[in-house]
Amino acid sequence: MEIRPTADEDLEVFVDTIHTAFGRFPGAPAAEAGQWWSALEMDRGLLALSEDGRPVGTAAAYSFELTLPGRHIAPVTGVSAVGVLPSHRRRGVLSALMRRQLSEVRARGEFLSVLLASEAPIYGRFGYGPATFTTRLTVPRHRAALTAPRSPAPADADSGTVEVMRRSACGGILEAVYDRYRRAQPGALSRPHRWWALGAGQAPVSSAPRYIAVHRDADGVADGYAGYSIGEGGTLTVDETIATDDAAFTSLARFVLGHDLVSQVVFRHIPPEHPLRWQLADLRAGEVGDHADWLWVRLLDVPRALTARGWVTDGDLVLDVDDPFLGEHDRYLLTVREGRASCVPTGRHPDLSLDVRDLGSLYLGGIAPSTLVRAGHVRACRPGAAAAADALFRTEGPPHCLHWF
Repeated sequence: MEIRPTADEDLEVFVDTIHTAFGRFPGAPAAEAGQWWSALEMDRGLLALSEDGRPVGTAAAYSFELTLPGRHIAPVTGVSAVGVLPSHRRRGVLSALMRRQLSEVRARGEFLSVLLASEAPIYGRFGYGPATFTTRLTVPRHRAALTAPRSPAPADADSGTVEVMRRSACGGILEAVYDRYRRAQPGALSRPHRWWALGAGQAPVSSAPRYIAVHRDADGVADGYAGYSIGEGGTLTVDETIATDDAAFTSLARFVLGHDLVSQVVFRHIPPEHPLRWQLADLRAGEVGDHADWLWVRLLDVPRALTARGWVTDGDLVLDVDDPFLGEHDRYLLTVREGRASCVPTGRHPDLSLDVRDLGSLYLGGIAPSTLVRAGHVRACRPGAAAAADALFRTEGPPHCLHWF
């Protein structure tokens, strides 16, 4: 078997191979705007070839930025389009692709890799851990009233407006608002301009017909949007709601929940801890479903990764980190002072012993270390270590990712 990098002229073969791996057919020519593969970075792709030269596996990589706790921005590789033909599975093709890809990510000087997992059991063995989660919220229209706030309204309470536009008329607005949002939201990925220009993604990145509710602040500056469509049975589905503050989000939610001739409103992607359910006059009106993992994180340089993010609590923690896929095992002293961390090798007795996949789950602050201790994945090596780790890894807010790739 040979694994080689791809070039632009390999696009058709690459797309055909990944579709065959999943038993699907390309819906349109590769050059058509709106197809996911139009944003592929062919200089970062990999093809696995059989001994007779036939393509049997693929792996793609995108160049993104990831917002870390503390609003720090880091370059990150987004892994996608990973597949092996059914005729060549369980022969080590996937492992070889993953090993080659991680080696290339390191060669680029990057310390993080992320992906969306098609199946949960696959990527843990390659060192990826689920780090962000998303939920679907369904609200019947006749029970969709929002309650008035019980606390005094702040001086900067929302005084903005909502305008309805068509997707085809507001691409620049969406791009600008999303970029402003993602820079402040831990766990969010950048959406490069070429994705918007090509419509290479799910709505509202794609050019699929959508109505866009655009929120503008008191100065007329767009600071939020909700992309939606109305389907059979009067179900209004919100693809995503992007807002730079809670007031804009609430205004957009009130708008879609109050839409006429609608039987129910479905918010496809909201953070599990989002306060929208608490804002409903009827707490039971919001039905939570499809609670799912979204962004999986893989650390390739533990000291660089831990010192790149921000921290809200001072403390010291010794982490014994095992990386079985890459055959690495190291122990680090993590020291946090005034929001910044140092991370150096140490011989001290560990506080926590964990797999690199579990460190990936903890990295963005969405999972408490004690949860993984109780699950039997992380070992607390001394009394009180789990509580100390919970305090240290705590973040100001939960991570969330909306970008599909």
